[in-house]
Amino acid sequence: MTASVPGQFTLVLHSHLPWLAHHGRWPVGEEWLYQSWAASYIPVLRVLEELAAEGRSSLLSLGVTPVLAAQLDDPHCLAGMHHWLGNWQLRADEAALAGKVALGRYEHLLATAALADFETRWRHGAAPLWRALAGAGTVELLGGPLAHPFQPLLEPRLRAFQLDEGLADARLRWGHRPAGIWAPECGFTPGMEQGYATAGVTHFMVDGPALRGDSSLGRPVLDSDVLAFGRDLPVSYRVWSPKSGYPGQAAYRDFHHYDHGTGLKPARVTGKSVAGPDKAPYDPALATVAIERDVADFVGTVRERLIAESDRIGRPALVVAAFDTELFGHWWHEGPQWLAGVLRALPEAGVTVGTLADARANGYVGAPVELADSSWGSGKDWRVWAGEQVRDLVELNADVVRLTLDTLDKLHAGRGGHGLRDRVADQLVREAILTVSSDWAFMVSKDSAAGYARERAHRHAHAVREIAGAATAGQLAKADRLAAGWNAADGLFPALDARRLAGRA
Repeated sequence: MTASVPGQFTLVLHSHLPWLAHHGRWPVGEEWLYQSWAASYIPVLRVLEELAAEGRSSLLSLGVTPVLAAQLDDPHCLAGMHHWLGNWQLRADEAALAGKVALGRYEHLLATAALADFETRWRHGAAPLWRALAGAGTVELLGGPLAHPFQPLLEPRLRAFQLDEGLADARLRWGHRPAGIWAPECGFTPGMEQGYATAGVTHFMVDGPALRGDSSLGRPVLDSDVLAFGRDLPVSYRVWSPKSGYPGQAAYRDFHHYDHGTGLKPARVTGKSVAGPDKAPYDPALATVAIERDVADFVGTVRERLIAESDRIGRPALVVAAFDTELFGHWWHEGPQWLAGVLRALPEAGVTVGTLADARANGYVGAPVELADSSWGSGKDWRVWAGEQVRDLVELNADVVRLTLDTLDKLHAGRGGHGLRDRVADQLVREAILTVSSDWAFMVSKDSAAGYARERAHRHAHAVREIAGAATAGQLAKADRLAAGWNAADGLFPALDARRLAGRA
């Protein structure tokens, strides 16, 4: 084992997809969920369980957003995923029959392993699996607001409700209420730290520039005890950046080029300027060599960064690398293998690995910071979610939230502040929180399925308007019928109770 270095390294993974169930299949819709599930969530969990079986603990902080957790436990999604995995096997067999023998054999092995894993471990939902990892001390689970809103732009009353309900949802699924969260899009505006403190949140993630580039320690935000941990960009960008990173290396599987007959991905990257049909066939053996090289490079980078940062601040430093979980497997086919290699190699290289909760407990805390408006999006500001290109969505969100709260207040007042739970009001809130999901503005700003994103935002806004219109007009039977109809597609978070929002100041 190499001599130890000062400080701690923390890996944070953020697992998130918007609500996709019942909202299309291809090219955007449930297929996105099933691809990520098969390529990322199943193999990443497998890696973590294998490492736990080796006696390793405190491997990473794993964020799972409530809206993703809901889909991974949803009966419709579970049935759809089972069907998708079987179809994957069939597509692999078709490739082999069509003469693409190596591709078909490789994909068949992957599909068979995933299907066996799903049928024996995942068939009744993901919650028991996450709960077991957290209970064994393998990972720290991070929670978050219900449907991943961009919190700085959200009306404070609904912001507080989404956060509190998201943490309560996590308790139902995992058996404990998380103290740490991944703030959606790492979005922040002053005052949110007080909301975090009220909700029992002790730490959350921001991007490195939000801490003025000094992410070497967790920092109490303003005059609160809530810590902001910053993503270390030099280390994180070694893996994934806007311009470079390991997944773009020549030997790795190319994400963008498909075999159109089967939907499988037959090529390796080969070169950034090489057209899809001209790319070389994927070779797992070549990829394995590249993984070993990039594991060694990353471990060396982390060691050097810990030493340099500890020297700079005059005390042991913290280095936090943070990524979307979907990078590992979905976007970067070899990502789970790389992840396993890194988490084994870091301790051997003398690097202490721990979670964000460990960092807090072990005193990796610096001076308070006057955290300003920020995000981890383009420009590290709010332009992705508040720029001119999404001005219409910002206005739509404001209208929907105002209508929702006004309607709830009227219904609440009409009952004298009392009354039984009302599924009309509950569904109104569900549609409102789906309308204001940060994903729709992100997809429009990045021109990634922008049409689907706008259609989704407006569909949920329409649901809010027609439910609210019937309810406030006293057309109770119609409102109930509408709510039931929308609930068939958007029945997530069954514990959501609109009375808790109506009763908020």
